[in-house]
Amino acid sequence: MAEKGGEDLAQRFVQFALDSGVLRFGEFKIKSGRISPYFFNAGLFDDGLKLARLAEFYAERLLESGLEFDMIFGPAYKGIPLGATVAAELARRGRNVPFAYNRKEAKAHGEGGSLVGAPLKGRVLIVDDVMSAGTAVRESIAIIEAAGATPHAVAIALDRQEKATENGVDVDHSAVQYVRNQLGLQVMAIATLGDLLHYLSGRPDNSLDTHREGVLAYRARYGAV
Repeated sequence: MAEKGGEDLAQRFVQFALDSGVLRFGEFKIKSGRISPYFFNAGLFDDGLKLARLAEFYAERLLESGLEFDMIFGPAYKGIPLGATVAAELARRGRNVPFAYNRKEAKAHGEGGSLVGAPLKGRVLIVDDVMSAGTAVRESIAIIEAAGATPHAVAIALDRQEKATENGVDVDHSAVQYVRNQLGLQVMAIATLGDLLHYLSGRPDNSLDTHREGVLAYRARYGAV
């Protein structure tokens, strides 16, 4: 669990995600093929107020961490609005940094190429929503290194803290652990599965107890070591 300030931030974020309908409980087939008792769909941060509030959470986590970085990169597609709004919120708080993103398809006219925004240089922070397998991060790393910059850290909204799959087989480590330990990047999440369980345990009305049991069982089966 994070330190007290970070823990409070995480609990507020879980509440915000629930209120926004981004975090839901039920039975959901996720990318790995598992049936998850909860689902986090950042695409449902779908209006100006929600995006602005989401950016506040990212910025608050980044500033409290003390992480040093020189610019932000938003990988296509979800990382583009996330990176842009986080850069704007950081600037509002007095930390102005350049921002860039990539296109999935290189543009053959106009300025051309697959990168848009500031030139990639220095220590680059990748901003995305969640990390399922680390594939998107590896793609971002390749783009950043090809430009001569340094992939430095990743900021995500939620760390599911569950085992990754490689070639259809569960492995002991999570995607976040792989990025930290094998790729050497720092990873910061606004909230984790542990924070979600803490939130469910602290409800005074016990209305979410049934969901808590399902999430606990899921973690027991798929939680990363």
